[in-house]
Amino acid sequence: MGGAISAPGRATKPVSLAGALFALFGSLRSNGFILRSLVRNEVVSRYRNTMLGFLWSLVNPLVMILVYSVVFGLIFKVRFGEVPERANIPYGIVLFSGLLLHVLLAETLLRAQSAVLDNPNYVKRVVFPLEILPIAILAGNLVNALMAFVVLVGVILAYSVPLHWTALLLPLVWLPFIVMLAGLSLLVASLGVFIRDIGQVLGFMMTILLFGSSILFPPDLLPEAVRPLLLLNPLTLPVDATRDVLLWGTLPNWTLLGYYSIGSVVCLWIGAWWFLRTKRGFAEVM
Repeated sequence: MGGAISAPGRATKPVSLAGALFALFGSLRSNGFILRSLVRNEVVSRYRNTMLGFLWSLVNPLVMILVYSVVFGLIFKVRFGEVPERANIPYGIVLFSGLLLHVLLAETLLRAQSAVLDNPNYVKRVVFPLEILPIAILAGNLVNALMAFVVLVGVILAYSVPLHWTALLLPLVWLPFIVMLAGLSLLVASLGVFIRDIGQVLGFMMTILLFGSSILFPPDLLPEAVRPLLLLNPLTLPVDATRDVLLWGTLPNWTLLGYYSIGSVVCLWIGAWWFLRTKRGFAEVM
């Protein structure tokens, strides 16, 4: 598999940039059972030994949406923009639809940066496909995000907010974001082994990405010359597109989404190449 699975310290042929994605997909396919077990453990361990168990994945987002709706909607009377069709949608729903992606990004990267460090036995004592560790973290967090999305849809219906047919396009909106997140997860998982401070850097980077995107406010509030800078944030386009198809009932900007998709594939390609080439040196620094 082009070096996708190798014993620590054993000389293997370096993975080329051209073959990185094939090596990664080959590893995921041949180690599907291990990946499914890790994902199951990711989901189960989060709520293990709690009274409500998996129900917490439904209770937590429901409480968050209700708190946002009460605080920002009823108390501060915040509205998302001045367009009547959008301003009438409770701000808590609009806010949570964006925070959903931010939480997925933050929890995945913050966990991924220590994915290899937290499993030294996999690095030093056994032949293990280390590249599936950050992917399993992403998949586990994606399950929780989907549960939160189910709650969001339930709240949308409870508030009598129209659910448009364009919501069926949501998988096309989220897929490029998930692909990019997979690439970033592989990248930070590798960097986390060699640069132990990356966890601290990611912490404040998540705050910058939150306030530097359109999650909290509509881009129309910014000067027109500044708005393109929001597109540099990997959250802006998927957040806007999610609201387009789910809340506003409009089609996303397919041109921008196409460019974003290309960038996502490049990100995954580079992340896979970097991880597969550097993992041979993990044992030497752990």
